[in-house]
Amino acid sequence: MASNTVKIEDAGPCRKRISIEVPAEKVSESMESAIETISHEAQLPGFRRGRAPRRLIEKRFGDYIKTQTRQSLVSTAYQDAVESNALKVIGTPPDEVFEDIEVEVGKPVNIEVEVEVMPEFDLPDLEGIEILKPDASLPEGLVDEEIKKIAINEGDLEEQDASKPGHYLTGKGVMVDSDGTEHYNIDGAVIQVPEGTDEGMILGVIVQDLAKQLGTPKEGDSVEVKTKGPENHEVEAIRGKDLTVNFEVQKIYEIVPAPMADVIAKYGLASEDQLREMVTARLDERAQAQQKSVMRAQVVKNLADSVEFDLPQGLTAQQAARTLQRARMEMMYRGVDQVEIEKRMAELRSQSSERATAELKQFFIVNKAADQLGVQIEEQEVNNLIVAMARQQGKRPEQLQQELIQSGQAQMLLQQVREHKTIDKILENAKVTEVSADEFNEKMSAKG
Repeated sequence: MASNTVKIEDAGPCRKRISIEVPAEKVSESMESAIETISHEAQLPGFRRGRAPRRLIEKRFGDYIKTQTRQSLVSTAYQDAVESNALKVIGTPPDEVFEDIEVEVGKPVNIEVEVEVMPEFDLPDLEGIEILKPDASLPEGLVDEEIKKIAINEGDLEEQDASKPGHYLTGKGVMVDSDGTEHYNIDGAVIQVPEGTDEGMILGVIVQDLAKQLGTPKEGDSVEVKTKGPENHEVEAIRGKDLTVNFEVQKIYEIVPAPMADVIAKYGLASEDQLREMVTARLDERAQAQQKSVMRAQVVKNLADSVEFDLPQGLTAQQAARTLQRARMEMMYRGVDQVEIEKRMAELRSQSSERATAELKQFFIVNKAADQLGVQIEEQEVNNLIVAMARQQGKRPEQLQQELIQSGQAQMLLQQVREHKTIDKILENAKVTEVSADEFNEKMSAKG
């Protein structure tokens, strides 16, 4: 039987175009196999299982047979092309890329897809990298600030008739672009009226003058907010577009902090001293995670500054989504508050292309370092990270694990464990200098 014809072309930095022609003979054989499988299993009215005439099978299940044939041919042909050409593909093409491929008996099938691949480059020396290790002692007053945050998080929502800075608005948010295309239509959307700043967030997008555009609406008011689509938003159709968000205010809330006695009871403690001990322990753990995080960031930046290779000029939706997911996981690991995470995510969508491309470069470098160092992930390492993250968020480990699976972030968690383990291996052979927090900030600012 004739083999597939495969052609690999460059489609830009870190991208390859794969063109495959599956010969007609293979197509016919694959379709025949699908028909036989269905013929043996199908049970049509008036016929025993497996006894229905072929012409009825083809008429009744024609579309299904073609779909099964297409999926089988495409999957096998794509995988064979990747493996035979030793392509280091990142991720898998979305199913919709192949949905328009026509499959007919006696006709070849042509497949064309662009994929993201690892760039080719040489890693620098991974030993002896100079790293600053900042003091992780807790600053004075931080425990008190954290207790105040807890009281707010455990507080009650008090409904208001009119809003003022700091209040939360809930309602329906609809985002459309200048062409009239609707991108979001969300019931139960939440906006915080900016307090002490003009900047704010609406439907995951930072708006520089939100306070001015939003004002202090009342319940039942409709507000129109205009902004520009972030250039690195994971939804490509939003990037650079003139956006309008229409927000219908349904409820207005003020958060009233919970009394200290209620906070103490909520955590099953006996006194405020025990609460302070619990918060101090949590903050100490968070400080250690933050210390480790900034040391890892130095390793990655040092490697990135030592390597040059071509990168895409603009992030694809897949790349942007991956970058945002990595950032979310890192903040969760460090114990960042969920509200702060969402604000930071909105800021990341608005970051410059240069910054986003730099983060993509770091992703490629750490992945190659992991391969070179032979880093393998153990299930217990993933479980340990879930336990640590859950403790920071005040959740049960199994609850957080389920949330990660449902949100599609479980795979990114595995990637984070692999990245952390890789960088920690490099840190074992780094030149580490311990400094105070102030000295660390001063030196990092000087480095830019």
